[in-house]
This record gives sequence, C-alpha cells and structure tokens, in this order.
Amino acid sequence: MTKFVKQVTIETMNAQPRSDMTTHLGIEFIEVGENYLVARMPVDERTRQPMGLLHGGASVVLAETLGSMAGYLMLPEGKVCVGLEINANHIRSVREGYVYGKATPLHIGKNTHVWDIKIHDQQNRLVCISRLTLAVIQAED
Repeated sequence: MTKFVKQVTIETMNAQPRSDMTTHLGIEFIEVGENYLVARMPVDERTRQPMGLLHGGASVVLAETLGSMAGYLMLPEGKVCVGLEINANHIRSVREGYVYGKATPLHIGKNTHVWDIKIHDQQNRLVCISRLTLAVIQAED
C-alpha cells in the first residue's frame, strides 16, 4: 500500500489561508488516512444548480480538490501535481445537507497518478464516481 509522504493534520489543512474555489464552495477536509483523504461539501446556494439539485460541476470540484491534495501529499519536496484529465458519473441527486468525498489511489507512478474519488450523501448513498489523472512535474522556484 502506498502511503502519504507528507505528514499533515486536518487542522493544518483547513487552517491554510485561502481565497480559492475550495473556500468559496465551503469544502472542508475531515479525515486523512495512510493513503486516503476525505472532505465534505455543503449542498446549498453555492453548490446547487437552478433546479435546486447539487450541481455536477460542484461534485467535480470536490473530486479534483480531493485528488489533487491527496496527490500532493504523495510527492517529495520539489515536485507538484497538476490535473491531466477528470471524469465523473453522476449517480444520484442531492438537494440539501452535505456530500462526502473520499480519494484513494489507483496508480502512483513517478510521472502520473490516478485517483478514484467516490462521493456519497449523508445517508452513505453513492452520488458521484470520479477518476482523476495527475501529472507529476518539477515545482517552479
């Protein structure tokens, strides 16, 4: 089993001062394991589409946020990861509450990562399945 290289806590991950999409959508990291990362996102006016349902794009933002952060935690200093491809299958609609995403690795290579991200509702029903491919590149100085 591949383990995270960087050791972080949920508190330090959520304490990062940010002004980005993650903050805007209310995404919070809630669990970090040896090789997985979990976050939650509210289903509210920021994340619903006009028909009152969770916007598929918001689910994709949650998936890419989880996979990208998990990928970063796998990398040694001097390396970063960037998204190459993401797909998502939307299985169930959600109108309120929270959705929970969990990212687990499918492939951790020297130049690419592939992450599986599953999103569930508060009743643990599958909402979305996503796969994210990341490129591992040298960090810019």
